Amino acid sequence: MNIDKVEANGQTIAVVSNKEILIQDVQSALDFIATVQYEADSNRIVINKSLISEDFFDLKTRLAGEILQKFITYQVKIAIIGDFSMYSSRSLQDFIYECNNGKDIFFLPTEELAIEKLSKAR
Repeated sequence: MNIDKVEANGQTIAVVSNKEILIQDVQSALDFIATVQYEADSNRIVINKSLISEDFFDLKTRLAGEILQKFITYQVKIAIIGDFSMYSSRSLQDFIYECNNGKDIFFLPTEELAIEKLSKAR
Protein backbone atom coordinates (compact mmCIF):
# COMPACT_ATOMS: atom_id res chain seq x y z
CA MET A 1 0.00 0.00 0.00
CA ASN A 2 1.30 3.43 -0.95
CA ILE A 3 0.10 6.44 1.07
CA ASP A 4 0.74 9.99 -0.11
CA LYS A 5 -0.04 12.82 2.27
CA VAL A 6 -1.60 15.98 0.86
CA GLU A 7 -2.14 19.19 2.83
CA ALA A 8 -5.21 21.23 1.93
CA ASN A 9 -7.07 23.88 3.96
CA GLY A 10 -5.10 22.91 7.05
CA GLN A 11 -6.08 19.24 6.75
CA THR A 12 -3.83 16.25 6.11
CA ILE A 13 -5.41 13.93 3.58
CA ALA A 14 -4.09 10.44 2.88
CA VAL A 15 -4.26 9.42 -0.78
CA VAL A 16 -3.97 5.65 -0.94
CA SER A 17 -2.90 3.64 -3.97
CA ASN A 18 -2.16 -0.02 -4.50
CA LYS A 19 -2.01 -2.67 -7.21
CA GLU A 20 -4.58 -4.97 -5.61
CA ILE A 21 -7.82 -4.77 -3.67
CA LEU A 22 -7.35 -3.45 -0.13
CA ILE A 23 -10.91 -3.57 1.21
CA GLN A 24 -12.68 -6.91 0.79
CA ASP A 25 -14.65 -7.22 4.01
CA VAL A 26 -15.19 -5.54 7.37
CA GLN A 27 -11.93 -6.82 8.88
CA SER A 28 -9.82 -5.64 5.95
CA ALA A 29 -11.57 -2.24 6.21
CA LEU A 30 -10.65 -2.02 9.91
CA ASP A 31 -7.05 -2.97 9.10
CA PHE A 32 -7.02 -0.36 6.34
CA ILE A 33 -8.31 2.37 8.68
CA ALA A 34 -5.73 1.52 11.34
CA THR A 35 -2.84 1.38 8.87
CA VAL A 36 -3.68 4.69 7.23
CA GLN A 37 -4.22 6.46 10.55
CA TYR A 38 -0.92 5.12 11.88
CA GLU A 39 1.19 5.74 8.77
CA ALA A 40 -0.31 9.05 7.62
CA ASP A 41 -1.63 10.39 10.93
CA SER A 42 -4.81 11.35 9.08
CA ASN A 43 -8.50 10.64 9.46
CA ARG A 44 -9.30 11.72 5.88
CA ILE A 45 -8.71 9.20 3.12
CA VAL A 46 -8.96 9.14 -0.67
CA ILE A 47 -9.12 5.70 -2.28
CA ASN A 48 -9.88 4.54 -5.81
CA LYS A 49 -12.92 2.30 -6.17
CA SER A 50 -10.71 -0.30 -7.88
CA LEU A 51 -9.16 -1.00 -4.47
CA ILE A 52 -12.53 -2.02 -3.01
CA SER A 53 -14.23 -5.36 -3.64
CA GLU A 54 -17.01 -5.25 -6.26
CA ASP A 55 -19.32 -6.84 -3.64
CA PHE A 56 -19.21 -3.47 -1.88
CA PHE A 57 -21.16 -1.91 -4.76
CA ASP A 58 -23.91 -4.55 -4.61
CA LEU A 59 -26.05 -3.20 -1.78
CA LYS A 60 -27.79 -6.55 -1.33
CA THR A 61 -24.56 -7.89 0.23
CA ARG A 62 -24.82 -5.19 2.96
CA LEU A 63 -21.03 -4.88 2.74
CA ALA A 64 -21.08 -1.15 1.93
CA GLY A 65 -23.18 -0.35 4.98
CA GLU A 66 -21.12 -2.52 7.31
CA ILE A 67 -17.81 -1.14 6.05
CA LEU A 68 -18.84 2.50 5.94
CA GLN A 69 -20.26 2.23 9.45
CA LYS A 70 -16.72 1.41 10.63
CA PHE A 71 -15.44 4.62 9.02
CA ILE A 72 -18.17 6.57 10.85
CA THR A 73 -17.49 4.78 14.16
CA TYR A 74 -13.77 5.58 13.99
CA GLN A 75 -14.46 9.15 12.78
CA VAL A 76 -12.68 8.68 9.47
CA LYS A 77 -13.88 10.61 6.43
CA ILE A 78 -13.45 8.82 3.10
CA ALA A 79 -13.73 9.77 -0.53
CA ILE A 80 -14.02 6.91 -2.99
CA ILE A 81 -13.02 8.02 -6.47
CA GLY A 82 -13.86 6.60 -9.86
CA ASP A 83 -16.59 6.25 -12.46
CA PHE A 84 -19.79 5.05 -10.82
CA SER A 85 -21.97 5.39 -13.93
CA MET A 86 -21.35 1.72 -14.78
CA TYR A 87 -23.61 0.68 -11.90
CA SER A 88 -27.22 0.56 -13.03
CA SER A 89 -28.70 -0.08 -9.58
CA ARG A 90 -31.08 2.73 -8.67
CA SER A 91 -30.62 2.00 -4.97
CA LEU A 92 -26.81 2.33 -5.31
CA GLN A 93 -27.19 5.62 -7.19
CA ASP A 94 -29.50 6.87 -4.41
CA PHE A 95 -27.00 5.68 -1.78
CA ILE A 96 -24.17 7.56 -3.52
CA TYR A 97 -26.33 10.68 -3.76
CA GLU A 98 -27.16 10.56 -0.04
CA CYS A 99 -23.52 10.00 0.93
CA ASN A 100 -22.39 12.93 -1.21
CA ASN A 101 -24.84 15.19 0.62
CA GLY A 102 -23.44 14.15 3.99
CA LYS A 103 -20.20 15.09 5.70
CA ASP A 104 -18.22 11.86 6.05
CA ILE A 105 -18.45 9.68 2.93
CA PHE A 106 -18.12 10.82 -0.66
CA PHE A 107 -18.18 9.17 -4.08
CA LEU A 108 -16.41 11.47 -6.52
CA PRO A 109 -14.98 11.27 -10.03
CA THR A 110 -11.47 12.65 -9.41
CA GLU A 111 -8.74 12.80 -6.79
CA GLU A 112 -8.71 16.60 -7.03
CA LEU A 113 -12.42 16.85 -6.17
CA ALA A 114 -11.97 14.34 -3.37
CA ILE A 115 -9.13 16.32 -1.79
CA GLU A 116 -11.15 19.53 -2.07
CA LYS A 117 -14.27 17.95 -0.51
CA LEU A 118 -12.37 16.25 2.32
CA SER A 119 -10.36 19.38 3.10
CA LYS A 120 -13.58 21.37 3.60
CA ALA A 121 -15.61 18.68 5.40
CA ARG A 122 -16.24 19.41 9.07
